[in-house]
Amino acid sequence: MRKIVIIISFFLGVEAHAQHEAATGMASATMGIWKDSFSLGNKPAKWTYDMGVVLKGIEAQWLNTGNGEYFKYIQKQMDFFVDDKGNIKIYRPEEFNIDNINNGRVLLMLYKVTQKEKYLKAAQQLREQLRHQPRTQEGGFWHKQIYPHQMWLDGLYMAEPFYAEYAAMAHEDSAFDDIANQFMLAENHLRDPSTGLLYHGWDESKSEKWASQLNGRSPQVWARAMGWYASALVDVLEFFPANHPKRKQLTAIANRLATAIANYQDKDAGLWYDVLNYDGPGKEKNYFEASASCQFVYFLAKASRLRYLNKSFLPEAMRGYASICQHFVHQDNGLYSLSGTVKVSGLGNKPYRDGSFEYYMTEPVIDNDPKGLGVFLMASAEIENNVMALKSWGRDPLTYYHLPSDESRRLVLMDNYFNRETHKDAFGKEVVFHYKWWERDNGGYSFVNHIIHQLGGETAVLNGPPTKKELKKAAVYVLIDPDWPKENKSPNYIQAEHIDAICSFVKKGGVLLLMANDSNNVEFEHFNKLAAQFGFQWNVNVRHDVKNDNFEEGAVDLNQAGEIFGSAGKGYIKQLCTQTLITPVKAGVKTKVVYQENGEVLMTVSHYGKGTIFAVGDPWFYNEYIDGRKLPDTFKNYAAATALFEMLLLNASKK
Repeated sequence: MRKIVIIISFFLGVEAHAQHEAATGMASATMGIWKDSFSLGNKPAKWTYDMGVVLKGIEAQWLNTGNGEYFKYIQKQMDFFVDDKGNIKIYRPEEFNIDNINNGRVLLMLYKVTQKEKYLKAAQQLREQLRHQPRTQEGGFWHKQIYPHQMWLDGLYMAEPFYAEYAAMAHEDSAFDDIANQFMLAENHLRDPSTGLLYHGWDESKSEKWASQLNGRSPQVWARAMGWYASALVDVLEFFPANHPKRKQLTAIANRLATAIANYQDKDAGLWYDVLNYDGPGKEKNYFEASASCQFVYFLAKASRLRYLNKSFLPEAMRGYASICQHFVHQDNGLYSLSGTVKVSGLGNKPYRDGSFEYYMTEPVIDNDPKGLGVFLMASAEIENNVMALKSWGRDPLTYYHLPSDESRRLVLMDNYFNRETHKDAFGKEVVFHYKWWERDNGGYSFVNHIIHQLGGETAVLNGPPTKKELKKAAVYVLIDPDWPKENKSPNYIQAEHIDAICSFVKKGGVLLLMANDSNNVEFEHFNKLAAQFGFQWNVNVRHDVKNDNFEEGAVDLNQAGEIFGSAGKGYIKQLCTQTLITPVKAGVKTKVVYQENGEVLMTVSHYGKGTIFAVGDPWFYNEYIDGRKLPDTFKNYAAATALFEMLLLNASKK
């Protein structure tokens, strides 16, 4: 067996593949350990939070690779527990065990991707448990029915990210007050003001032997409990409304937490101890713990990248990740493993766990614990996200990390005015849909949204018409498939004033992405008035009319357009319209063909003033043809999408 030694400098050199190999190798090992369900040996599978941790790690790898095998694995594992009516096997809501909520995050993802009602019904059972979960007098969730009056830091991870995502999806706006209060209550009762660290648990009744009679706290700071809390906070902020008054309080907690975590990172090893700040008798027994170290890396890296923090803690995260790989990641005959994860630590119960340092040191430390593997995969994905963002910005990960304050240079603004189809969602609310950043089903752009954020960009939608004022905020403006009456009874058509604003945006250095559709699915008359400004017209036709799953009928050799797609190789595009270059061209416009077939133009690039326009006759990079669930892996649409948006953002940076 050999250890995988990864030093921080690998991110910039020829060994940049090492981190990716460690992550994919660990994902393969994880899927090999739990092939059919989360059972091992003679032990039956249980509905436990460990499963959710592992599957979120696998999901992170899916998002970063577009490898559909990851999704298939996740779905297979959850289908072992969830029947066609949405019932969850081995789940007992009457236990009011908050650990059981965590897997709901995977259920929500599966519902959003597949639109299968059974996953939503299963998730609704977990939401119903939270409605009746016992609470402290101040409203904090009890950890379990068998642990009355107690809040544990672990419980914040088990419930709050699911609660926030469900509330956002179900339009439960009032729930966000409750979610914020859970974090605030935990910090109020468990934070040590002298260190900034949070103790493991709190008993408001002070009846437990482990509870201080002064404040009800447990006696020690267990690293993984703080890791659960930190990971929960950064995940909740993704769904927390930007204009909610308590968002500032949550980001303030995140800043205090990041400072404390960084202060207790071992200066020599770059890791974190199992009991973070213990300095009493027997301290030599303390050890660096893998799962907590991974959670801290994940929190610091993600919170820094998404700019939830007042300063960047990415250097600490990068150093921690390199140390994790050096100390805990092993490889034996091509099989990866993770050592150094404490199996479990808790408070109370039988045999009694008194929360002392001596107790924590008695719990077994094992290899390939699901909690450790899951958070390692999440940390790996987040480090990779940061490295891609830094490289895209031309930044050195070894120096102090921050993104420029002028966010407009990286804002990718999607039209939500000309393409504005609506339908009722699962909760009966009329919502816009089809080709949107937030949609995770076939017709959504959630994968492209993820890629843009990996590249250090921001995403938003423009609900009103494009104006010079609104477009000034953007680096890239994306206009996809404008509506016609077939799709929208009252479509908004592109008018002269819109064309003027868009041309002004491009001339000053903006980047424009135009995606049409085939002749059955797009409004051509007004869209062509815009296209004419940049030297081409959309043709009312259909090419690559793929029948059934004859995918080769939709193949494109992207090497022909290497200036855009690099070495992506073979791509796939179905049912698109072609383009015709027009003359005379508008003064200052230069248009060239970057991809054609049989003498017909499929893709063009135009330059006008300081700006760039890329045009293709199909929405192309929606999830169905990028997330790996449908296309054979010989098609490299994920790589092509990454290359395209890297090019667009690079051109926008020149603005």
